Amino acid sequence: MTDPAADPAADSTNAVAEPAAPTPGRRWQHLAERVAGMQPRRLSLRTRIMLMFSIGALLLSGFLAAVAYTFTRTSVVNQRDRAGVDQAYGHAQVAQNELSASNPSAQPAMDRLSSLGVASFAVNYRGKWSTSSGLYTSDVIPQALQLRVLTDATPARMITVIDGKAVLVIGIPLTAPVSTSPAAYFEFVPLNDASSTLNSVMLSLLFAGFITTLAGALLGTLVASRSVRPLADAAQAAKAIAGGRLDTRLEPTVDPDLRVLANAFNDMATALQVRVERDTRFTSDVSHELRSPLMTLAASVEVMNSRREEMPERAKAALDLLVADVARFSGLVEDLLEISRFDAGAIRLNLDDLLVAEFVRQAVAVSSMPRTPVTVTDRAERVVIRGDRRRLARVVANLIDNARLHGGGDAAIVVTEPEGEGEPLGHIWITVDDRGTGVPPEERTLVFERFARGAVAGRRSSSDGAGLGLSLVDEHVRLHGGRVWVEDRLDGEPGARFVLELPADEVGI
Repeated sequence: MTDPAADPAADSTNAVAEPAAPTPGRRWQHLAERVAGMQPRRLSLRTRIMLMFSIGALLLSGFLAAVAYTFTRTSVVNQRDRAGVDQAYGHAQVAQNELSASNPSAQPAMDRLSSLGVASFAVNYRGKWSTSSGLYTSDVIPQALQLRVLTDATPARMITVIDGKAVLVIGIPLTAPVSTSPAAYFEFVPLNDASSTLNSVMLSLLFAGFITTLAGALLGTLVASRSVRPLADAAQAAKAIAGGRLDTRLEPTVDPDLRVLANAFNDMATALQVRVERDTRFTSDVSHELRSPLMTLAASVEVMNSRREEMPERAKAALDLLVADVARFSGLVEDLLEISRFDAGAIRLNLDDLLVAEFVRQAVAVSSMPRTPVTVTDRAERVVIRGDRRRLARVVANLIDNARLHGGGDAAIVVTEPEGEGEPLGHIWITVDDRGTGVPPEERTLVFERFARGAVAGRRSSSDGAGLGLSLVDEHVRLHGGRVWVEDRLDGEPGARFVLELPADEVGI
């Protein structure tokens, strides 16, 4: 035996490789992916138009409100300022008249002003301050205003805050009878009424801005509805065309911009209709043309097959291949004819009431895998569907053929009520489970398209089949008001589960 400690090769084989640290480039890529995933969802066109009108109305109302408030504030403040100055000069003249050389105090002036109803003022006379109340003292008068009035003997005014309220202080120099010291009169004009007026104006402007913004939003909603309506009509027309109504067109309009869209859409729809009708006609013509030589070939093969015992072994092998290919060719032609009938809208259903359990068992008995097990729940035994017996039997046969060709050659059918179906029963499920490789989630729609032989066929098929079987299943089921889809098996085993859902009624038996 070899010692692993002495054998570098053995040590390197048994060692578990540690995960490599992410490179800086990888980290940046991961961060960019996370940031891209966090981006907000793009708003719809209707919402963007409504928001544009709303924001425009908000900005316009805000701008007009700001201009109106500024103008009103300037007007109110100037008016209050002029009224206060005129009133202060009148009161200062009264104080000036009461001052005299024989009276060393300003008390006569104070009494006279109080008798006139002046509530808030202060007088500086012979270096002493006299005030109307303890609130309006020399301490609340700004020093810059005192210096300008008392020292420079220049009238001035200044807005200050006293007891938390805006007050206009007006200072007017007085002529003192004795020139030993300057004299001045100061009057305090509260601005409460102006502030109240401006607050009322602001509330009115805010309310007007709200109403304007709301009107802009309503107008934007109306405009967005009218603007998006042509796109909605185009979307409905496109949906109708996708549903097979190829003659759908947009109504002509006089609007120059919308006329371009309508004409381009109608031209596209016309070209698509011509193309589809030409392809449908080609498929139908080819299928009909192939039927005659195919019938001749099938009859010849029958004749040859009747004399099979007279042929050598190599001829028998060639005859078997010929029989298989003729049968496959015949099925392909029938499928093409059926597809052309769907495209031409020539499908007519012969509806009968079918007991679903009995019908499925009969359809399986005549299929390519007649021994396929069929499981029916107790409730499903009493379910009746209304459908075309021949076409629904073709649906079941195609699902079984799909399981035979692509699903490992083993299938199981279950007829049951839908999961979570309440009372009364509205649908019935017919499921076909196979044991193939399954169908990846990203390809579960592709398998029902015509000639679907891409990545799915590479994994799930042999050379048999032309990719029309599941497409016919989907077409037939939709004609009956049902739907079909494929998913993973419920038991966790490899394979696919095809679910056929049809409208159904429950009856008593």
